[in-house]
Amino acid sequence: MDFGQILTNLREEKGIYQKELAIYLNVTISTISNYENGVHLPDLNTLCLIADYFGVTTDYLLGRSSYVFNPDTLARPLSKDYTVADFLNTTLSLPQREVHSVLDYVEYLKSRKK
Repeated sequence: MDFGQILTNLREEKGIYQKELAIYLNVTISTISNYENGVHLPDLNTLCLIADYFGVTTDYLLGRSSYVFNPDTLARPLSKDYTVADFLNTTLSLPQREVHSVLDYVEYLKSRKK
């Protein structure tokens, strides 16, 4: 999927018109239409504003990633000493065998909930 399709999908999922997005970005409706139709791409600052507005990454907007998540999630505290990003980085730095152990433990904890 290209940027224009992604932008259109995000806008429609949020239930807003091109006009509302144009006002937020301080651009014209025709500029939004041009983005969505692939006539041109936004500049870097506008791209970042769009990502912030929809709570996605710029990689997602550019079609480089299929993961839709709010980047602020990475800063969310899991404990006094760990954020989501800290946990991910710590887990990824482990040897593969230990990563599998962590995943097995997560599955065990999930099964205990049932």
